Amino acid sequence: MLFDQIADKWSMMVLAVLHAGPLRFNAIRRLLEGVTQKALTQCLRRLERNGLVSRRVITTSPVAVEYDITPLGRTLQDPLKALYAWTYAKMPEVEQARQAFDRRNGKG
Repeated sequence: MLFDQIADKWSMMVLAVLHAGPLRFNAIRRLLEGVTQKALTQCLRRLERNGLVSRRVITTSPVAVEYDITPLGRTLQDPLKALYAWTYAKMPEVEQARQAFDRRNGKG
């Protein structure tokens, strides 16, 4: 499902770090603390397949690969910003709900 591929943790973070402009694979990896090479490769392939990210081979020595957000991918920026703002604003309420749940279920 497309939503699952857009809303997963790494996809949202990749789109966020590419916001400023194209980056090479290793630069993306350095910016995304905790991502494995395999997970990042799979994520970038999904984003490319869905038309949200473009991949460009740079014929230098050694050969490098650069990724950028496509025009279609840029249309996601406002919805992702809105989701981030909602998450930031509602986190205290979510935390209260979690604590209440844990108390009810003997975890707190």
